[in-house]
Amino acid sequence: MIEKIERFIGEHHLLSLATIGERLWCCSMFYAYDPETISFIVASDETTEHMNNILQNPYIAGTVALETKTVGKIQGIQFSGVMAQAETKGYDLYFKAFPYARIMNPTLWEIRLDEVKMTDNTLGFGKKVTWKRSFSE
Repeated sequence: MIEKIERFIGEHHLLSLATIGERLWCCSMFYAYDPETISFIVASDETTEHMNNILQNPYIAGTVALETKTVGKIQGIQFSGVMAQAETKGYDLYFKAFPYARIMNPTLWEIRLDEVKMTDNTLGFGKKVTWKRSFSE
């Protein structure tokens, strides 16, 4: 089932991220996807509210959604995972997807997906596809 979820992720580039530290916070972020690690790579400055939360508590949740008013076309994912500074490979993936970002010299972060639930009404109303990371991975 991860293939259907990854195909959807590959068709989009913007996620909504929810964090909690001293208070709840959320933001939107451009992402590159790493299929080898099943992770999103995102850019963010450590001084932001959401990154202040991450530095206190790396557990996150978020969404990627198709914007549509047609009920039969609704698709989207909800996810949870852990966020940490990206390794070198993440920089290559992110700058390939967003080459103009290189000039800003951003700090990149990896969101390791631990659980994903996809709603896909193209398969039938309210149809869900789920995936959970095996913690031996």
